[in-house]
Order: sequence, then structure tokens, then C-alpha cells
Amino acid sequence: MPQSDLTFAVPKGRLLDDALPVMERAGVVPEPGFHDKTNRALCFATERPDLRLIRVRAFDVATFVAHGAAQIGIVGSDVIEEFDYSDLYAPVDLDIGHCHLAVAQAVGEDASPISSHVRVATKYPNITRRYYEKQGVQAECVKLNGAMELAPSLGLARRIVDLVSTGRTLKENGLVETQPILDITARLIVNRAALKTDSRVADLVEAFRREADARLQAKAAA
Repeated sequence: MPQSDLTFAVPKGRLLDDALPVMERAGVVPEPGFHDKTNRALCFATERPDLRLIRVRAFDVATFVAHGAAQIGIVGSDVIEEFDYSDLYAPVDLDIGHCHLAVAQAVGEDASPISSHVRVATKYPNITRRYYEKQGVQAECVKLNGAMELAPSLGLARRIVDLVSTGRTLKENGLVETQPILDITARLIVNRAALKTDSRVADLVEAFRREADARLQAKAAA
């Protein structure tokens, strides 16, 4: 029986810009239309006849791979930590997409430790609850998928937990980072069952591992 096509899930947004050169050096080269950001298609061919790409939201990358709808993908470690899927394996740190997850609040507001309860706006309720539980604090998480920075000024929550790269977005919205939570990089993820049963998945993992190792060695030698 011929093998079915492999599906490689990648995230929309800035992380994809960093990931594309890495993918191409590892042998995953998308069709020309993939680079057109006005293209609304979700599924794309590659130079490999047995490999297609799907371009979806970062959180959905993990879901597609964990459930076997895609066999392999790229996503930030924040997504992996938030969902903790048992069927998901992250064998390669790609050393791209560097940022961190942090608590932020309005500039000038008291940042001293809170008592036993805090209300937080975030896209990461599981990570946020675990973080505050370690401090003996119960976190009431208000789930937002974007515009987190508006929450303090509109009275939705005094604090937010969100991704921070340069800190510019926080500053422009009158917020300041108070506590770092988690350093984040992009990871290659695979479906565990697919890795065990399809040698092509293992080959792709090795190709990405070699690419990451080569960049690490070049950085050390520079």
C-alpha cells in the first residue's frame, strides 16, 4: 500500500518568518504561493510530492499534531507548556522565536505580592494558574485571545500574563513587566505514534536536528 502524504503544521505570524529559512535548509520547501501573505489558503504543496503544509494559528498547530491530523509541526514552547498533550513530542529546540512569558501591570501600580487571590487576563490560563499556585495564590484567569494590554485600563483585570519580546507593546499601552515566568523558543513537534510508525517523520526530525546543530556550531565559532 502506498504511504499517505505527510502533513506539516506551521503557525501564522512572526514565528513563521523565522521558521521558513530553517524549514528550507531542512528540506521543507513550500510552493511559491506560500510566501504571499495575502494568500488566504490554508493548505500548500511543497517540493516534496508526499509532504504538504498547513498554515494555522499557533495553538491549533499543537492540536492538529497531537491528534494525528498533522504528523509534524513547529510551534512555540509556550503552546506546548499550556496544553501538555501526552501525544505530543518536542524533540528539537530550533533556537528561533525567542521571547518570554511574563506578568505585566499598569505603570505606577503597586507590584508587591498579593494576598491569596488575583484576577489575570491571559491567553495562557493553565500556565498562569500553575505559576500563581506555586506562590500560594489562587488565580482567576480571564481568557482573552488578543488585546491583552487593554485589560488593566478597562478594569477587566489588574494584571496580564502575555508574551514579551522587546517590551514595546507593553510600554505603548502604559504597562510594565513585573515578573518573568517562562523563556520561550520555537520547537519542532511530532505526533508520537507517527514518529514510531513512519520513517519519514524520523528522517525529518533528524534533518531539523542537523540544521539546528549546524547553526549552534556556527554561532559558537563566530
